[in-house]
Amino acid sequence: MADAVIAGAAMTAFGKFPDVSMKTLAGEATRGALDDAGLAASDVEAVFFANAVAGLITGQEMVRGQVALRETGLLGVPFYNVENACASASSAFHLAAMAVASGQVEVALAVGAEKLVHPDKARSFAALGAATDLERREDLEAFVYADGGEAGSGSLFMDVYALLARRYAEHSGATPEDFAAVAVKNHHHGALNPKAQYRDEVTVEEVLASRPISGPLHLLMCSPIGDGAAALVLCSPERAAAIGADAVRVRGIGLASGSDEDGPLAVERAAALAYERAALGPDDLDVVEVHDAAAPAELQIYEELGLCGPGEGPSLLASGATALGGRVPVNTSGGLLSKGHPVGATGCAQLVELAEQLRGRAGARQVEGARVGLAENAGGFLAPDQAVAAVTILSREARS
Repeated sequence: MADAVIAGAAMTAFGKFPDVSMKTLAGEATRGALDDAGLAASDVEAVFFANAVAGLITGQEMVRGQVALRETGLLGVPFYNVENACASASSAFHLAAMAVASGQVEVALAVGAEKLVHPDKARSFAALGAATDLERREDLEAFVYADGGEAGSGSLFMDVYALLARRYAEHSGATPEDFAAVAVKNHHHGALNPKAQYRDEVTVEEVLASRPISGPLHLLMCSPIGDGAAALVLCSPERAAAIGADAVRVRGIGLASGSDEDGPLAVERAAALAYERAALGPDDLDVVEVHDAAAPAELQIYEELGLCGPGEGPSLLASGATALGGRVPVNTSGGLLSKGHPVGATGCAQLVELAEQLRGRAGARQVEGARVGLAENAGGFLAPDQAVAAVTILSREARS
């Protein structure tokens, strides 16, 4: 992946926008990324468009990208519509980077967009619940609820995360206060991000006092439903130099699917592949974005990425290492808990945050001297593993 760079990056605000179409959101992010790169729509040679649930929420299927970007001047070039659960946008980015690195195109666009808000919230939850093997739904429910879990949260995935939280607590000694502290940290970061869905500071006491959702999970430990879009322009290093772009290098990407076999989980396998391709390791990271769809997941991901040893997630968090000013700040954007989680946009949004950090443009949440960033984005569930996981490593040389 050494031959692909990010030349432009942009995202919309994330939030609940019932009167704003996906076309409007996708167009805003796309135009912002092209403007950031100093390129026009006519310069783009291929578009990789990610969306997860439009077919189930709005009924738009098959040509989602062509429809969403119809009024941007991009029609006519190849469009690739990408759907890969919550990792749809990081998968689209992976394909765009490969298209550039292979020499097939010089300029590619990766866009992730989602309209998840619906007047009937149950419809949104049902759409998210489709990221499982529906023919084996009974097997999944047996896995989730046979271990003392209780149905009734309204979201199968929050029940899954509740089960994983209980198992993680047994493995690490994590407490409800530790889970709440993740939400406190990420809301603090999100309060500094003008694009975040929720920009309010919270306390551990407020998190634990928020409405119970499932098992140890409370409302403020769960990512919200929302809308939004994010886009990135990728090009060859030569093209980036020619246009004077403030380029960020794509160092390595690992993509893995869930497995029914015993062994490392999808995130661990994707991370190992990304580190190998980047010729970097956990100690080289300056800033990290992870898929904190539920607060306890962030602690588990610390361990899966090698940021700490087994069972050490709570102590790493408590040390302040993953907060702004710490050794390796995690979810400076606010993460899914605060920034929001329009599922088809999330992967690109994580990479927009890393690009902003590595270019020194993150404002009040800037990580001083950030040169290497990693994003972990996962989705779907095939018990006992996520259906897909993507890990992307970016870097930028020191500015003179």
